[in-house]
Amino acid sequence: MKIGFVGLGVMGGPMARHLVAAGHEVSGYNRSPAKAEAWSAATGGRYCATVSDAAEGADLFILCVGNDDDVRRVVAEALPHLARGAAIVDHTTTSARVARDMSALAGRQGVAFIDAPVSGGQAGAENGQLSVMAGGDAAALERVKAALTAYSRAVKHMGPSGSGQLTKMVNQIAIAGVVQGLAEAVHFAQSAGLDADAVYDAISKGAAQSWQMDNRWKTAATGQFDFGFAVDWMRKDLGLVLDEARANGSHLAVTALVDQFYSEVQAMGGSRWDTSSLAARLQDRRK
Repeated sequence: MKIGFVGLGVMGGPMARHLVAAGHEVSGYNRSPAKAEAWSAATGGRYCATVSDAAEGADLFILCVGNDDDVRRVVAEALPHLARGAAIVDHTTTSARVARDMSALAGRQGVAFIDAPVSGGQAGAENGQLSVMAGGDAAALERVKAALTAYSRAVKHMGPSGSGQLTKMVNQIAIAGVVQGLAEAVHFAQSAGLDADAVYDAISKGAAQSWQMDNRWKTAATGQFDFGFAVDWMRKDLGLVLDEARANGSHLAVTALVDQFYSEVQAMGGSRWDTSSLAARLQDRRK
């Protein structure tokens, strides 16, 4: 396929690289030109100086940008340049509202818009093992699904526009609670004078096991917090979750509390630490 890709950061860069490796004609744009140039040199993909250039004649236009405002701006700039019958796939984590708005806007110009946030983090993007949760037209998703599998192990249609973003919110709610539980478990083990590695070996094959435990227990116990998804990004996502909860009447007491705890991590200087840095907040209280 002829693909335009906007947002070549820690997630988008590897995803676009997989598309090039799969044989697609990929034109990439990033608001930091140096990043786009480096991506082009490393992958053989075409570097573009503008969004419109990346979108020109594209059958598939993919976004992996920062927030709602970025998505609105990029879609508005790209739409006039896309091929007739093209599809836009937005991997940004946004509000469900912006997904619905962009679907309506694109639909008026004969373009399908699919909200398709991902889970799996930087490692998943690098390894081509992301999970994609998609909202929007099922037939349009089916047309582009083969391309998305270049960097995904699962692509699941969740329902109408906005459903992908709502599913990602569920994902973030689940992660927030698990990471806080992990942080408290590490904190308790250390406060009790137990050997953290031995505790992990004892409990990680039972009911307490989780991806977070397998991948973040030992690093959290030793105060290492440089492993991907940053606190700033998680707070952005939890803000979307809590806004949606207010609108739909959900009661998310634990999620709201964990969001508050992440604000304390930011105040400690941990804005760019990964999400397991909830443990740092508790370690700080032991001093």
